[in-house]
Amino acid sequence: MSIEKVKEFFSSCGMQDRVLEFDVSSATVELAAKALGCAPCRIAKTLSFMVSGAPILIVTAGDARIDNAKYKARFGAKAKMLTPDEAVELVGHAVGGVCPFAVKDGVRVYLDVSLKRFDTVFPACGSSSSAIELTPDELETYAASCAWVDVCRDWNT
Repeated sequence: MSIEKVKEFFSSCGMQDRVLEFDVSSATVELAAKALGCAPCRIAKTLSFMVSGAPILIVTAGDARIDNAKYKARFGAKAKMLTPDEAVELVGHAVGGVCPFAVKDGVRVYLDVSLKRFDTVFPACGSSSSAIELTPDELETYAASCAWVDVCRDWNT
């Protein structure tokens, strides 16, 4: 299970006790916010795309949406999300639990600037009923992020 891989990863960082698991689903922004008792915008959703034949992950705030023009300007291609089967095969996590931790080799991770307005955010931990609370700086560190990007809209209106 990918949550076990994520727990092992955070255990190696001495942070396994920060991984939260729920008795209810946290597979969507709305469900995760309800499980955590926080505003949906603080959910750090991880979206998976294919760029030049390789998978990438973009972690955004829960209220942000991919802006196609910004995405194309940054990555040189139209946004093409992975299918659920591709996410498992190429990233190592199933849709509903996709996260930027303990991913397969070669997966590049980007963090959208929409996350920087929060003291802490809640990304998933490899299952549809898990999360961890991290500062944006911690997220950057533990996600092994390639870069911060500005590819979203609707969050700063």
